[in-house]
Amino acid sequence: MEKLLKNISIVILFFLLISGFLILYSSPSQTPADISLSDLVKQINEGKVKQIEVFNDELKIELADGKQEKSVKERESGITESLKNYGVNPEKLNLVNIVVKKEPSWATWMGAILPFLLPFLLIGGFIWFMMRQAQRGNTQALSFGMSRARMVDPKDKKKRVTFTDVAGAKEAKEELYEIVEFLKHPKKFLNIGAKIPKGVLLLGPPGTGKTLMAKAVAGEAGVPFFNISGSEFVEMFVGVGASRVRDLFRQAKKNAPSIVFIDEIDAVGRHRGAGLGGGHDEREQTLNQILVEMDGFETETNVIVIAATNRPDILDPALLRPGRFDRRVVLDLPDINEREEILKIHAKNKPLGSDVNLRILAERTPGFSGADLANMVNEAAILSARRDKKSIDMPELAESIEKVILGPERKSKAINKKEKEIIAYHEAGHALVAANLPNADPVHKISIISRGQAGGYTLAVPTEDKRLHSKAYFLDELAVLLGGYASEKIKFSDVTTGAANDLERATRIARSMVTRYGMSKLGSRTFGKKEELIFLGREISEERDYSESTANEIDREVSRFIDDSGKIAEKIITGKKEILEKIVIILLEKETIEKDEFNEIIGK
Repeated sequence: MEKLLKNISIVILFFLLISGFLILYSSPSQTPADISLSDLVKQINEGKVKQIEVFNDELKIELADGKQEKSVKERESGITESLKNYGVNPEKLNLVNIVVKKEPSWATWMGAILPFLLPFLLIGGFIWFMMRQAQRGNTQALSFGMSRARMVDPKDKKKRVTFTDVAGAKEAKEELYEIVEFLKHPKKFLNIGAKIPKGVLLLGPPGTGKTLMAKAVAGEAGVPFFNISGSEFVEMFVGVGASRVRDLFRQAKKNAPSIVFIDEIDAVGRHRGAGLGGGHDEREQTLNQILVEMDGFETETNVIVIAATNRPDILDPALLRPGRFDRRVVLDLPDINEREEILKIHAKNKPLGSDVNLRILAERTPGFSGADLANMVNEAAILSARRDKKSIDMPELAESIEKVILGPERKSKAINKKEKEIIAYHEAGHALVAANLPNADPVHKISIISRGQAGGYTLAVPTEDKRLHSKAYFLDELAVLLGGYASEKIKFSDVTTGAANDLERATRIARSMVTRYGMSKLGSRTFGKKEELIFLGREISEERDYSESTANEIDREVSRFIDDSGKIAEKIITGKKEILEKIVIILLEKETIEKDEFNEIIGK
C-alpha cells in the first residue's frame, strides 16, 4: 500500500510539473491591457493602431509603438460593423491591417468532446494503474518461494576462480580435485560402479577460504555454480524455505553437471529437537527438504552439494551420514609457507617496495587466516596512499600487522607523564622477562603508543609455527604475562589496573594446565565437562564432575603456577634492573623499540 501511494504521488507530481511548464511557456512576457471598443475607435481615429487580429469575439491589438492591447467585439456583428457603430473614421480604418483567424475544426471538436471524455480517461488510467500494481504483487507472491541462489556462469572469465587463485591448502585441493574429476568425467567412475559423492562439507575457522575453495572447484570443473547462504532459506512463513530448496535443486538438476554451494549451513542445519521449548518449524522443514533432495538424487545426476561451516559440532547427524555429506575437507589456519604464498597472491597487483620481504611478514603473522592476511595487505596499501607513497614499503606492512592485531594507533590520546612512565616499566618488564626465558617467544617490538584498548604492547612472535605446546612453554608464558605486573610492583611498590588483561590470561592458562592438559600434581585427567545449549550456539555452562575437595585442589594448583611464575618474573627484573632502566629511558624518548635495537640493549 505504501509503495502504491508513492507511485500515485509521483504520477501526480509529474502532471503538475508538465502543467507548470506549459503555463510558463504559453504565458506572454507582458500581459496586454484590456480596452473598450470606444477607446479602440479613438485610437484608430488618432492613427495609433497598426494591426488588429480577430479570433472569434476577441481582438488582439498591436499599436504603432509596439504596445499590445486586447478587447472584445460584439458577438452578433463583424469587426468592421462593430467599429462603425462606435463612429470610426473609414479612411483611418483602411490604414489598419485587420487579420481574421478562424478556430480549426479539430479544436472545435475537442472543445466539445474533451470536457466529457477527460473524466473517463482519468478513471480508466487509474484503473489500469491499479490493475498493474495488483498483477505485480501477484508475481512477487508467486516468486516468494523461488530460490534466491546466484549462479556464476563458467563462461564468465572475469569471475572464474581456479585452484591457482587459492594459496596453500594442498591436501584440501587434492581431496577436492577428485570432485572436479567426477564432474568432468562422470562416466569413468560410473562404468566401474563408483557412485558420485553427493555432498562435501568444508570445515574450518572463519577466513580460511572455504567459499573461495568452493568457487575454485566450480572454476576447475567449468560447471555452473549456485551460491546461496543458509540464512536465505529461512523466512517468517513456514514452508517458504522448503519451497526455495526444491526450486534450487530443480535449477541445479536442469543445469547439471553443476555445483550447489550453501554457505553457513549451520543456519538451517542445526541439530533438530535441541534447545528450549522444541525446535523452529520453518528451519526444521527447510533442513528436512535439504535431506530429502540430497538423498533423492539419481545415480546419474551430476549435481554436487558443497557446504561450509565453522561449527560442525552443532550440525544434525542426518546431514553428516554417508550418502549426504560423504566427504569432509578441513581448511585449517595456514602455516608459515602457506602464509607466504597467500601474501604473494594478495600482493600480485600491488606495487611493493624493494625492501619488502614476504617471508619475514609470514613469520610475524602466526595464527593469521587468509582473510586476515588480505586485510593486512589492504591496510598497508591504504596507509601508503595516505602517506603519498607510490609503493607499499616494509614499514607500512609491519604497521598494518599491529593494526590488524590490536587496532589503530591512538597517538592523540592524552596520557600524563606518570601514567606514561608506568606503561613504559610495564612493557619493559614483559620484554625483559621474555628475553631471559628459554621457552618464551622472542620479542619483535615494544611500544608505549596506545593501540585499541591497550595502553602499550610488547609484540612477541614465535620463530616457527607450533601446534603442540609443552608445560615448560606455558610456565615461561605465565612468567612473561606477569612480567609487567612484577615490574610495576618492584619499581613503584604498587600495582595498577593496567595488568588486568595479563592476569586474566595467566589465570586462564594456569587453569587449563590443571583441568584440561594434565600438567599439575593432580595427575593425568581432566576436570569438568563443558555443556553447550545448541539453540544459543555457544558454551554457557560447565558440568562439574569432581568434588568440592578436588575443586580446592584445583584452585591451589592454579595459584601455585601463578605464584611460582610471578617469583621467576620478579627475580629476573630484580637482577636486571640496569637493563630495565635502559629500556624504559629509550621507550620514554622514542616510544618504540624494534627487535634489533632491543637485542642490542640486552646484549644478544
